[in-house]
Amino acid sequence: MKKIILLSIMLVITQLAFSADKSLRAYLSYATFTVPGGKSTIETYLAVDGNSVVFKKQQDENFRASIEITLLFKQGDTISSFSKYELLSPVTMDTSKIDFGFIDFQRYALADGEYDMEIQIADLNNPSELPFKTTETVQINYPVDKMSFSGIQFVDSYKKSENPSIITKNGLDIIPLVFNYYPESKSTLTFYSEIYNSASVLGKESMFLLSYSIQSFESNNRMKEFVFNKRLNTKDVNVVLNSIDISKLPSGNYLLVVEARDRENKLICSNEMFFQRSNPATQFNLDDLAGLEIDNTFASKITQTDTLREFLRTLEPLSTEIERDYAHNLIKTDDFVTMRQYLYNFWYKRDNGDPETAFKNYLFEVKKADKSFKTQTKRGYETDRGRVYLQYGAPYQIADSHNEPAAYPYEIWQYYQLGKQRNKRFVFCTQDIGTNDFILIHSDAFGELSNFHWQEDVYKRIWPYNNVDNFYKEDDWGSKATEYYNNPR
Repeated sequence: MKKIILLSIMLVITQLAFSADKSLRAYLSYATFTVPGGKSTIETYLAVDGNSVVFKKQQDENFRASIEITLLFKQGDTISSFSKYELLSPVTMDTSKIDFGFIDFQRYALADGEYDMEIQIADLNNPSELPFKTTETVQINYPVDKMSFSGIQFVDSYKKSENPSIITKNGLDIIPLVFNYYPESKSTLTFYSEIYNSASVLGKESMFLLSYSIQSFESNNRMKEFVFNKRLNTKDVNVVLNSIDISKLPSGNYLLVVEARDRENKLICSNEMFFQRSNPATQFNLDDLAGLEIDNTFASKITQTDTLREFLRTLEPLSTEIERDYAHNLIKTDDFVTMRQYLYNFWYKRDNGDPETAFKNYLFEVKKADKSFKTQTKRGYETDRGRVYLQYGAPYQIADSHNEPAAYPYEIWQYYQLGKQRNKRFVFCTQDIGTNDFILIHSDAFGELSNFHWQEDVYKRIWPYNNVDNFYKEDDWGSKATEYYNNPR
């Protein structure tokens, strides 16, 4: 089973500000589950920022917001499941102090397969605002003869169920954490998942190893302080509900990785979930550099301070947030020894077998990025296109349009496979036609800027924001941005 199948994705649905006073902010995540021998399901978790919607006065003099949600699952032209419903907010007496959000939980039964999940969200009390529309590819695949993980659900809270409802699973009422974001105030990460068919695959009254860990999203390195193991007895369904103390986890982008391994420690199945952490109180661990011996390494051969500083700057596209901050401050110093130690340690953590070759190969890519993307004021790796190229590699294809009559020059990059993600796109645009500096205005990849009304940035050269209806008539002007995005070629 491909790991992407069970990946629960966070969609950050955003909108640029128009003439309306409110701009809806909603967040959707989902996870898939199954019942061995039964139907598979997909659960959707939606959260709405109460401060981003319009509240309307009710007959009882209180105020309430109303959101219309349309969600359908398609296979080609066939609609497999469909729902359209109204989500009401809690009532409030004072709309000047909206400090709450509201959530929605839905469950859909689907056969195994690949689906296009189409979502539309509209604020019914704000008809002047265009609804959000987006599409995600969802795969459900639970073979009956293999072990597999369900989706991973981040948990806000849970308790033993007294009156089973839609939020109940395996005797627990589980409130999902819709936002895959952990601020400094949250010190614990709790997650729920299920493992299927361990008894039929490994045998009854047997055991296997459950491993769960936190991994850096940029470097793919496991955080050694956040690796946990637990032995489980085989069952038809193994429930996984665990908490991790993340009070000392630095700021950055991460993957929660869950694995099942047999008695010989061979990987049977796995899954992972993206999340972000903000924890400014935790600093770079200097123990990684203290006493690090770099004699007779590639770093020891660097003798010029300016060259060394430039090498450190080029690392930014591959660096975690805490690494970027530390390197940025280190470059301002004259600590030549520590800078060399840091450079060597950076590449050793990513390839401890041959850090020098990894360093040289990356420098080769930096030169290619510089040749293609540099501007009059920026090196190639400092531009958005250069950063994406160095972080993710060359795209599978690029749809570029630099001369559409109604558009600013733009490029749409498509990656068929981006690590564990599939079919991800990046949209770049420049409003300064005389430069080569294309700015990233939207991507549907994890950890990237998401702006599902990105067409407005592309076409506002001709169409002002107060005429947004024209954005959906691109063909009338020979404009193809949405078509290229939906069907890259």
